[in-house]
Amino acid sequence: MSNMTRAQLLRGGWGADEKTVVRPPWSKTEDLFVELCARCGACVDACPEKIITTGPGKFPVVDFVKGECSFCQKCIQSCGYNAFNSVDDKPWDLKAEIRNNCLSKIGVVCQSCSEVCEHGAIDFSIAMGGIPSIGLDTTNCTACGACVGVCPKGAIQII
Repeated sequence: MSNMTRAQLLRGGWGADEKTVVRPPWSKTEDLFVELCARCGACVDACPEKIITTGPGKFPVVDFVKGECSFCQKCIQSCGYNAFNSVDDKPWDLKAEIRNNCLSKIGVVCQSCSEVCEHGAIDFSIAMGGIPSIGLDTTNCTACGACVGVCPKGAIQII
């Protein structure tokens, strides 16, 4: 078991199903972000996509089910506590991951994720039997999250 806080223990934060916490783009490392963030909610209010929400401990988290990140940088501009890196850096080291409950992986035709992927990271190729097989090019993935909310099975996550 990894180190966990008392609050995580009381909330049951030890489960293998626990979702990965995604901080807003350009956030500093987790330890430094948690130290610097005042939990004021300015980045939550500034997000035009409304995907930054209040998460555990009242720290901001990104909820890709609500939509995608446009990398507008308004979260950074709104922060008065230096909790973000420079926009000259990459927004984050995250990528999409397609889990095994993806409809295409179980033989059902669905291409909703590739239809919203503006970067061409998700594509489908014709396979034997007529069901296109899904492919993910992580080098093209910006982890914007557009694919997450449209997936009818919740098979895509940003990690």
